[in-house]
Amino acid sequence: MSAQVVIKGPERTEVIKAWNDQIDVSVKIAGSGPALVYLHPAAGLYWDQFLDKLAETHTVYAPEMPGTTFGNPYAIHKVDTFLDLVLIYEEVLRKLGLNRPVAIGQSFGGMLMCDLAAHFPDIFSKIVPLDPAGLWLDEAPVLTNKLYTDKPQNLPSYLFLDPSIPAAQAMFSHPADPEEMVKHVAHMVWSLGAVAKFIWPFPDQGLAKRIHRIKVPTLIIWGKEDKLIPVAYAAEFQKRIANSRVEIIEASGHIPQMEQLDKTLALVKAFIAS
Repeated sequence: MSAQVVIKGPERTEVIKAWNDQIDVSVKIAGSGPALVYLHPAAGLYWDQFLDKLAETHTVYAPEMPGTTFGNPYAIHKVDTFLDLVLIYEEVLRKLGLNRPVAIGQSFGGMLMCDLAAHFPDIFSKIVPLDPAGLWLDEAPVLTNKLYTDKPQNLPSYLFLDPSIPAAQAMFSHPADPEEMVKHVAHMVWSLGAVAKFIWPFPDQGLAKRIHRIKVPTLIIWGKEDKLIPVAYAAEFQKRIANSRVEIIEASGHIPQMEQLDKTLALVKAFIAS
């Protein structure tokens, strides 16, 4: 099934030295046009059809979080706190020379993007959080811990309403070569571990205290059937961000831009153009 999904992928990579030149941050880039920044979720950067489509009208910049880049796993050891990570990303975006780009962040990437927009209110022109982490409601527990404690074969069911769709199958496919497969799995596990340094307990990172500082127009998109971060959080983010609105994507889990690509893409493009 995964053969049905055709992904062009990034066109080039730029390496930005950050954090007093202690860390090399790899930025995957594709397309041409106005700048658009994409911040990836916990498992690392997976370039999908959504990014391909965005690259048809924008120059997409997708930084890889320190520790999630192939060949440079130990960069994460230079990042002590979540605030360090926020400042590192700010340095990278400034060094790229981007002038208030639109930003899109998925899950943990959405949390990071919101904190960047709270710390530096002029860094983005608009933001699109896709099922972001970062807030906590006792009546709707977030299950990101399941990414680390449950069996690997169960992970797709937390991310997708229907894990059998071609996009999901492509995302979880492994290289045919046994040696490459081991490297692939090891990289994914390491990436999850690198992000775990900041994602749990994520309420302690303090986004709830700072989120009111976000001033830019914000489109909050949520998969209605998200099992990882329940849809109840969509209203909570909207309540805390003044200039925001919510769009709920039917028949979608945690990754609406993959499970309902056309609907999500149409909403994002209309928001950017507005």
